[in-house]
Amino acid sequence: MDPSQYYRLPWTLNDNVLAWLEPTKKCNIYCEGCYSTNEHDSHKTLTQVRADLDVFTAKRKMDSVSIAGGDPLTHPEIVDIVRIIRDEYRLKPVVNTNGHAMTPDVLHALKEAGLHGVTFHIDSGQGRPGWKKKDELELCELRLEFARMVEAEGGLTCAFNMTVYPSNAHHVPAMVRWAQEHIDIVHAMVFILFRTSRSAEFEYWAGAKEVQPDEVVYQDQDKNPAPMTTPELVALIQQTEPHFDASAYLGGTKDPTSFKWTLVGRVGTPDRIHGYVGKRFMEVIQTGHHLFAGRYLAYSHPALLSQGKAMLAGFAPVDAGVRAAAKDWIKAMIRAPRQLARPLHFQSIAFIQPIDHMADGEANMCDGCPDMTVHEGQLVWSCRLDELKRHGAFLSCRPRTG
Repeated sequence: MDPSQYYRLPWTLNDNVLAWLEPTKKCNIYCEGCYSTNEHDSHKTLTQVRADLDVFTAKRKMDSVSIAGGDPLTHPEIVDIVRIIRDEYRLKPVVNTNGHAMTPDVLHALKEAGLHGVTFHIDSGQGRPGWKKKDELELCELRLEFARMVEAEGGLTCAFNMTVYPSNAHHVPAMVRWAQEHIDIVHAMVFILFRTSRSAEFEYWAGAKEVQPDEVVYQDQDKNPAPMTTPELVALIQQTEPHFDASAYLGGTKDPTSFKWTLVGRVGTPDRIHGYVGKRFMEVIQTGHHLFAGRYLAYSHPALLSQGKAMLAGFAPVDAGVRAAAKDWIKAMIRAPRQLARPLHFQSIAFIQPIDHMADGEANMCDGCPDMTVHEGQLVWSCRLDELKRHGAFLSCRPRTG
């Protein structure tokens, strides 16, 4: 993948799409490789939640608030938190949950409070009761159950996160196909690459104190593998979906050519993907929304995501990928005119490549990371929050010698 072929997303520390709110660290299942410590007595009060939101609004423009943790559904006042975000701060609340505590009644209460959408984190690395030792394809039964629950409630976006380990990477192409088969009710699929401490290559330090490998929450896996990268996963998908391609990306703080956040947009039906949007589409969407709304766009309303025909008509003049999709759709309609009445859907696929280290140990973070959270009144990387909570500082790396 050549960065020059994609739109470099304009997100920055203080002008972004998201904020990452953690009202609790408590979680009700265990996920392998999770960097978030499970603290059972960690529920923040509503006053503390408002204080975090005040920091966000003072330091960052944003479109949405990802309510995460831990698992936010373990918080006894999660409905009030959603209502506060929507009514008091006029932002889009999106719950990031493993779904273990989600029921139709809970979802309805959240929707009534102003919920914009749900992102479910489901993968084979979880110790999920009743689903242990299930692979990614078997877990699609559970994913579809949640997607249909969200569809039944109506008016909410539905997305799925999946952590990609060396052991399940071969299932990624099948998950991309599954997302297509349910493009009408699954609005986004996010692949989060597993993070490894690489203790055979680096020492970890908190200031002047060395931190032992077993003190680092993101443990080594499969004998300290080399970090996976987004281009590797994209190449794997392209073996079965040759036209699969991205439109936009975020680079790294130390390596601007790395693909830290990568966005794919596609248009189609459950039976066929007609094409993938290009970089001009994403540029117009992001800069246009910022021009008229004053902030970059994170989540569209689900009703807009089913207006694929209007999207093809509106963006074909400016984007080569959309033009190719429009031509493919027209050819398909000529062959089967009865399909003309079917809606076309837009679906996002995203890849998140975690922190990695340069040869000298410097951390290569996401440059313009959306998932910043609040710690002691400051914006910090949510993926490194537990370093601060455990060790009082971000860990630094030094190459091992000898």
